[in-house]
Amino acid sequence: MSKNVIIIGGGIIGLCSAYYLQKEGHKITIIDQSNLDSGASYVNAGYLSPSHIIPLSAPGVMKKGLKWMFNPSSPLYIKPRLDMDLLKWAWAFNKSCNTAHVQKSAPVIRDITLLSQQLYEDIKTSESFTAQYDKKGLLMLCQTQKLLDEELKIAEMAKNLGLDAREVSPEDIKTLEPNIEINAIGAAYFKCDHHSTPHEFMTEMKDYLKAVGVTFFINEKVEDITVKNRLITALITQKQTLNADEIVLAAGSWSTILSKKIGLKLLMQAGKGYRINTEQKTGITIPAILSEAKAAVTPMNGFTRFAGTMEIAGINHTVNKIRVEAIAKAANRYYPSIQLTKNEKDNAACGLRPVSPDGLPYIGKSVKCKNLTIAAGHAMMGWSMGTATGLLISEIISNKKPSLKLGPFNPDRKF
Repeated sequence: MSKNVIIIGGGIIGLCSAYYLQKEGHKITIIDQSNLDSGASYVNAGYLSPSHIIPLSAPGVMKKGLKWMFNPSSPLYIKPRLDMDLLKWAWAFNKSCNTAHVQKSAPVIRDITLLSQQLYEDIKTSESFTAQYDKKGLLMLCQTQKLLDEELKIAEMAKNLGLDAREVSPEDIKTLEPNIEINAIGAAYFKCDHHSTPHEFMTEMKDYLKAVGVTFFINEKVEDITVKNRLITALITQKQTLNADEIVLAAGSWSTILSKKIGLKLLMQAGKGYRINTEQKTGITIPAILSEAKAAVTPMNGFTRFAGTMEIAGINHTVNKIRVEAIAKAANRYYPSIQLTKNEKDNAACGLRPVSPDGLPYIGKSVKCKNLTIAAGHAMMGWSMGTATGLLISEIISNKKPSLKLGPFNPDRKF
């Protein structure tokens, strides 16, 4: 049965949800407070990474976070502040930082990211999208034996989960990347990973959705939600009042603010990440993570992107030049021939990634509201999980059997 569905949020999750919902014959409206040309869906590293099987809430991460709290250039920076939502999130995050959680989460992350890869390819083929999509793997470059040992343990774990991963020596790295000097003592190489140029896919997806009749309300913010008998009866913006049979909450870091209006306390924090683009001929052909610096490198269509850091500092789009400089210095440490220019650093951009306490997204319905489906909290994995999340949202609303088990993503799960 066709339903009238409003999706709050026009990032990768919202667009993919719209794509699969309209395929099922539903009438779709997307509403977003931005112009749909910026944010995390546009400034991310473009990875589709089954290799990232370790959730952000891994053993030792909170300890490192506390250690780095007063270092604004650290890979993970939690801005000290008295905020009850932050304290509740930090408590739940710390509880999730254990080996048992990692072992339980790894196959869940593998399954949703592998499904997403296949769905990206399916969309490109069926809709004749021309956006870049390459299958060159991912190098986890290491400069210290300690980090190399850690990355090789993860690679072994990935192999045990059926993923294509192996150790590579400095000589192997030179063979894989012959056109640039790389300063690393070794790496883990995940052949299973793919990469893309985000804005290309986003542009083609928006054009496609408009062509098939999806309605877009941009630069329009949902300011209030009316709920009666556990049903959303109205969405109120600064311009109009909207109603629908079903609502999808895919508003990224803003989802926690809106969820409170229906009495649901989604534990989530905005994790700011940065990107620097360069059109220099770098010679880089394979994406890489600079392990010690926790920075990402992606050869995109016509440019190379350096991205990274996780800054838990509330919802804001202030570009912290100290953190931008940390990414630029990391690029030079691992690729000595690369010197990012002042202009490139001045043009750095940021995006807010919605981080749940256990590193897994919220996908599904809450008992708080019968006609609300949540799709948020993907942290750094929104791009890697985007298409699969969209498919799952469509299956939930269309009353179809989900392609994956939804239990790990339950919005009402306890921490």
